Amino acid sequence: MDQGQLADFLRTRREALTPAEVGLPAGTRRRTSGLRREEVAALAMISTDYYSRMEQQRAPKPSAEVVASLARALRLSLDERDHLFRLAGHNAPARMGGGHVSPAMMRILDRLQDTPAQVMSALGETLVQTPPARALMGDETKYEGFARSVAYRWFTDEAARQVYPPDDHATVGQSFVANARVAYARDGAGSRAAQIVDDLLCRSAEFAELWKRHDVASGNDRTKRIAHPTLGVLEVQCQILYDMEQLHALLVFTAEPGSPSHAKLAALGDDPDAYLRDGQSTGSSVRRTVADDAATSPANSLNSN
Repeated sequence: MDQGQLADFLRTRREALTPAEVGLPAGTRRRTSGLRREEVAALAMISTDYYSRMEQQRAPKPSAEVVASLARALRLSLDERDHLFRLAGHNAPARMGGGHVSPAMMRILDRLQDTPAQVMSALGETLVQTPPARALMGDETKYEGFARSVAYRWFTDEAARQVYPPDDHATVGQSFVANARVAYARDGAGSRAAQIVDDLLCRSAEFAELWKRHDVASGNDRTKRIAHPTLGVLEVQCQILYDMEQLHALLVFTAEPGSPSHAKLAALGDDPDAYLRDGQSTGSSVRRTVADDAATSPANSLNSN
């Protein structure tokens, strides 16, 4: 880890960004055109104190998770992201299908903050969500290991099924398996997709039975019914924008104008915290505390994976 180079790189990338580029208001008392430290910290969901210490060369080695969050917050290109990982003492992650969301995709997401929208990997891992999406679907970015994949959780965690009405469970499960087969064939034996499939074949008789059907489908169902504990069942249309270089998909949930679901989505967009699914704030304050604890713990500060 090169603390001096890391500090300089973070500072120059922060100063090169304007508030408008990350969906923030410019304000009236801004002395420079760059972002403030507290703004970068909030976007990366870490504490301002920890980020400040990174720029001051006083912070312990950040975890790979924190580095990835900073790369996303600073809207880094893939080359810049890889450089940041190396400065922080980590190997750069794989480019295709990894967790780094492109700056272009993040710019789109920044303009959808009052709309349920989220970016997902080809393995069904939710990488980033707007506040309304977290309120509608729950915080799907908090999981680790294979459980990061919504398809994996569907067959191993009963709570994952609460997002959809019981009448839709059979169809949703079939869709997850059909998507998993596409990823398995694309990535091959030994890949993360293959590891997830192999684990599910051992853990879930339901998955194993559906796997025998050899159904193949790529993408997400365009019409969904979401079961929300406060709002009830919402019928939404899922519009999808693909990033073929990263194998990511931006999912945007809308509803037919004038329908009950449209009114419910509007209410959710106006005040996401009033319609929480899992009891945690959709803002960055709660997630920031968790991320900072992970970043500053002795175990994670030494993690080089």
